Amino acid sequence: VGRTKKPAARRRGRMGKVHGSLARAGKVRGQTPKVAKQEKKKQMVGRAKKRLQYNRRFVNVVVGMGKKRGPNSQPIGKCG
Repeated sequence: VGRTKKPAARRRGRMGKVHGSLARAGKVRGQTPKVAKQEKKKQMVGRAKKRLQYNRRFVNVVVGMGKKRGPNSQPIGKCG
């Protein structure tokens, strides 16, 4: 007859501390040793980069058995 609506978003469980104290924030990054950046070959830009992408994706395609491997996959023996 004349029913009132309940609130749409109802919270479950406890309120408050979810992610731990802020005293531990940045702990892992702080204790890892600093490694100097290495010099790298300059990246291609423009037409040369598009040419490299095209050759990598469509020209040098190796058709093998099983699922297609992505561009960032490791060699089979290298995975931990």
